[in-house]
Amino acid sequence: MPSAPEHLAPLVNEWFRVHARDLPWRKPGFPAWGTLVSEFMLQQTQVNRVVPRLEEWLTRWPTPAALAAEPPAEAVRAWGRLGYPRRALWLHAAATQITDRHGGVVPEDVDALLALTGIGDYTARAVAVFAYGHRHPVVDTNIRRVIARAVDGQAEPGPPNAKVDLPAMNALLPEDLAETATFNAGMMEIGAIVCTARAPRCDDCPLSALCAWRAAGYPAYDGPVKAKQKQFAGSDRQVRGIIMAELRSAHHALGHAELSALWPEEEQFERALSGLLSDRLAVRIDGGYALPHD
Repeated sequence: MPSAPEHLAPLVNEWFRVHARDLPWRKPGFPAWGTLVSEFMLQQTQVNRVVPRLEEWLTRWPTPAALAAEPPAEAVRAWGRLGYPRRALWLHAAATQITDRHGGVVPEDVDALLALTGIGDYTARAVAVFAYGHRHPVVDTNIRRVIARAVDGQAEPGPPNAKVDLPAMNALLPEDLAETATFNAGMMEIGAIVCTARAPRCDDCPLSALCAWRAAGYPAYDGPVKAKQKQFAGSDRQVRGIIMAELRSAHHALGHAELSALWPEEEQFERALSGLLSDRLAVRIDGGYALPHD
């Protein structure tokens, strides 16, 4: 199975130019700050839920300095129901660091991006590539799945491992700098809408003729069993979400009795509240609880 850049990149890039979804962060001139915000929001959240919230954020906070000037509570409140609200705190902290360390300009260097709160390998490289046009491998779950199937002939990728995943994608990058961002985005898009986890549309895939998994007869995944996601209903995550929704809607401290009435199981409520305090998503103030104010 040929896997050199000259085989994959032209097919991926040609397909992407025709079939790419029309998303805000792909428009010419989209700011680096917008790219950073979108990457924070897209972590573990579906695209269709992110787009309207992203537009609201960038209207309200068009620069890192604009967000940094407001208390963290406002970031958490504006995060709404995107889920995993710690990302809002991290984004606020990153905006403050960008304002203080980089004059309010999102850095383009990967190491400088990695030094910001809440930014890991994927996000740092995504900003450097998609906002600034640098040549780096960008690897998310979708790209890992496409490489596993098209290149390695496996139904699913193994556990995430930057020491393996980044070199694997780097080996496929086209040499032409202008094509690098397109290829990264194209591989990601193929994994998101064609080479999906449960129902891949192989007949529509631009890599079908080169796909090692297809050529091998679609062998089943034989790697480590992946842990099933815990049911949301009745979980601590649900309780945390209920408490956070109440705190977001209030602009004053809420008492313990007021909050505890939201959930019938006392022990689980206390555990969820304790977790929110530990994560700094809630703070004790005025004899009650509120969103973080500093």
